[in-house]
Amino acid sequence: MFLVTGGAGFIGSNLVRGLNARGIDDILIVDDLEHGDKHRSLNSLEFTDLVDYRKFGDDPARYFAKAPEAIFHQGACSDTTEKNGRFMLSVNYEYSKLLLEYAQGRCPFIYASSAAVYGDGDDGFVEAPRCEWPLNVYGFSKQLFDRYVRRMLPRSRSQIVGLRYFNVYGPQENHKGRMASVVLKFHEQATSHGGLKIFEGSERFLRDFVFVDDVVAVNLHFLDTPGVSGIFNCGSGEARSFTELARLTVAHYDGAVIVEIPFPDDLKGKYQAYTCADLTHLRASGFTRPMTSLADGVAAYVKVLKDSGGYYRRPVRPSA
Repeated sequence: MFLVTGGAGFIGSNLVRGLNARGIDDILIVDDLEHGDKHRSLNSLEFTDLVDYRKFGDDPARYFAKAPEAIFHQGACSDTTEKNGRFMLSVNYEYSKLLLEYAQGRCPFIYASSAAVYGDGDDGFVEAPRCEWPLNVYGFSKQLFDRYVRRMLPRSRSQIVGLRYFNVYGPQENHKGRMASVVLKFHEQATSHGGLKIFEGSERFLRDFVFVDDVVAVNLHFLDTPGVSGIFNCGSGEARSFTELARLTVAHYDGAVIVEIPFPDDLKGKYQAYTCADLTHLRASGFTRPMTSLADGVAAYVKVLKDSGGYYRRPVRPSA
């Protein structure tokens, strides 16, 4: 059995789908369905059971007759505007430590970190403490666990891999609301009033946009490479502007236009100008697959948005 925490979430549900594509359906999903609409991300997935993360955390061992084949820990509070540090550390740090301790000597532990640990990025985007300066408690919670992992790695009894996700976009992120990718917001704007809104000066704001299929491929790469541990960036390795992203998206909507709006005063001096994953460490691990181009990723995502509202409505079939 495989364990996927956050399996009803954006990246987690895509990862379950990726496992399904390999013919794997013996999967235990651990998540929080307090917001019931998240069930839509599960409708087309094949899995064995679903358990609330609070109940699971009380005693993980009770859910397995034998050790799981791997733990993919994707569950977290990912709201970068959350101010409650006690809650953030409980959910993102303490819970992660609990799962890691359970995995020790039992199975690989592959978890979601975040590029938020780099903060404004002024010190670069290399997986090293010198580059880390989180700007919010979400980023701090991820940095704190990465530090814990670094201390454990020399004495670890099983594989540990942390993946620092950059700006991930793709199907099954509808439930994220304001934290969803700009592509989903562009789609909603294009289909409601036809105007894709971007801030004035968006050509100067560049991000590393990575398609969710690539993120799944990186996770599965480390599942297939059990001798490799460490913390790795997970992005496209390219920085593209919001203006470019808007142009690539608007091309898929007849009559839609790009509309520039004034840059908000409350974001001045607080808006990240640039992110770009350094993929040197990831490539050295043996992951050689090219990342999806932004044009191809946007086209694939927009098709799902138009066809089925952003959700996969049919189970994926194992490849021949």
